[in-house]
Amino acid sequence: MPETKSLILIVIDGLTPSMFEAAVGDDRTPALSYLAERGSYTRAISTFPSLTPVCLSSIATGAHPDVHRIPHLVWYDRERARLVEYGSSFRAVRAAGMTRSIFDTIINLNRLHLGADAITVYEALEDAGLTAAAINITCYRGRTPHLPTLPAVTIPAYGPKRFFFYNLFESDPTGAPLAILGRSHGSIDAYAAAVGRWLVTRDGFDFLVYYLPDYDFASHLQGPDAAFEALGRSDAAVGALLDAAGGPEEFLERYAVVLCSDHGQTRVDHHVRLQTPFADVSGLLVTASNRAGMLYRLSDCDLEARGLAERLDDEPAVEAALFLEGAEAVVRREGAELRFAPGSDGWATTGDEGLLGYPGGLERAWAALNNPNAGEVIVSAAPGYEFADLAGGHHAGGGSHGSLRRGDSEVPMLTIGLDAQPQSIVEIAPAVLEHFDLQPPSYARPLTRAA
Repeated sequence: MPETKSLILIVIDGLTPSMFEAAVGDDRTPALSYLAERGSYTRAISTFPSLTPVCLSSIATGAHPDVHRIPHLVWYDRERARLVEYGSSFRAVRAAGMTRSIFDTIINLNRLHLGADAITVYEALEDAGLTAAAINITCYRGRTPHLPTLPAVTIPAYGPKRFFFYNLFESDPTGAPLAILGRSHGSIDAYAAAVGRWLVTRDGFDFLVYYLPDYDFASHLQGPDAAFEALGRSDAAVGALLDAAGGPEEFLERYAVVLCSDHGQTRVDHHVRLQTPFADVSGLLVTASNRAGMLYRLSDCDLEARGLAERLDDEPAVEAALFLEGAEAVVRREGAELRFAPGSDGWATTGDEGLLGYPGGLERAWAALNNPNAGEVIVSAAPGYEFADLAGGHHAGGGSHGSLRRGDSEVPMLTIGLDAQPQSIVEIAPAVLEHFDLQPPSYARPLTRAA
């Protein structure tokens, strides 16, 4: 049998299929063009809410939120009776408590919040004796403790054997520049490129997650189809890997590739505070940012989930409000309802299935609602609208994501050298494990084969 190639997973945060497809063949994006011309491509689906911490956790575990338990960018931790804010905006982080929010994002997401029943791709590979590596990705849980580079901080992060996180955790000295200075000019992707070159030059992994977030930052500001300059910088970071291998052909001789994004983006022109319709409701905590929100009933809340959802029937910013009622899930839109639950042979539904006529709508909505860390009501925004974050921050005039809508949820999916062709981001981790002849977790969905 031929030797199994090492595998690189490239995640360009927020890259829409339309932007990726426009980049193929463009002289400004030679690396993406080269890979696309030699791979198998499809449009795939993200998870819900289609927000970065949720999506990256789905990529790392091969599971939706009902298994990995990361519900949103901002959510209420019932066990510890406090708010968790992963970084909706700088002002939101400051409002939630800077130190605690940073610690939640960097450490607690993996140590405390990520579901114990979820198995990360790093854990599975390294338990099998392989070497995993990760650059900058927030869902990184592994077996190896890494101390921070800051001498005053002594709390370790448990990640893969080779682990690099924005200069804060570096398993190896690579000489990479500072990541966080000059974000608007691509400094984080430049840091990833320097580390990636170091790793490829040494062939220092069996599996590498190469996470490039700077495109998403630009797309939020400029809009989902206007950030081509930023995509050019992402392309240069991908090209750095090809160059480090000795050239594009040598790169593909050594490595199999998956290239995708974690979610899409759509343009937003309006923002609202999701708290406003509930100003007179006691015992309710509203967490919202981007294009998804959650309603948490505290012990003294005087409305049930249904009553809370009904309050949103006439809100133009709300396209769908979802909640559990008995053994079924319910989605409401403008007063109409669909009830649904998984059955022995597909989905059992009552009502208009068009209310969840989004890609993978039933599966993604069910999984989001059955996450024990989710609110009693989950809200998906209407086209063109965004929910302001804890500090009132928003991206009106630019791009956003988080809803069930196709534009927020569709991602490019390019594979080279894999038998599987993932149709969802939750199929990536199982496809990686299968590439190395390892059994995916029992919760993993069946894989789609490449044509």
